Amino acid sequence: MAQSREELLDLLAGLTLFADLAPPQLEAAVHTFDEEWFGEGQRVLRQGMSGTGFYVILEGQAAVRIDGEDRATLGRGEFFGEVSALLDDQPVADVVAVTPLRCLVLHKAELESFLLAHPTVMLRMLQAEARRLRSANRWRG
Repeated sequence: MAQSREELLDLLAGLTLFADLAPPQLEAAVHTFDEEWFGEGQRVLRQGMSGTGFYVILEGQAAVRIDGEDRATLGRGEFFGEVSALLDDQPVADVVAVTPLRCLVLHKAELESFLLAHPTVMLRMLQAEARRLRSANRWRG
C-alpha cells in the first residue's frame, strides 16, 4: 500500500536515524531512497552472497540469522546491510522478514555519498554500530 510523500516524510522524521535532518534534507532523503516490501519469510539479504544495499525498516520485523541461528530481531527505525554496502563485501548474516516488511533502500553505490552529505545520519549510524559492537562483546565475555 503506497503512501503519499508527506506521509513518508512524517514517518522518516520520526526515525532516530534521521531525527537531526531539517525538512529540506528529509525531502531529499525521501527522493534518494527506494521503497521495498518483503513478504513474511522472504530473505532480504543472504549470508555469503553479494550485498545489495542499505535498508531502513519502516514497518515490520526482520530476523538476523548467522549460520541458521537467530541472533537479533530488528524493527521499525533499525537498519541493516550497511557494513557489506560500505565495505563492498558479502553479508555475514541472512536477514529474513519475520512479518511483512517495508523498507527504505539505498543502493550501495549511493550510500557513501549520502552519508557524507548527511553527517548527522552518519553519526547516528556510528552510534548504533557502537551499541551493536558493545552488545556483541558482552555475549562473548
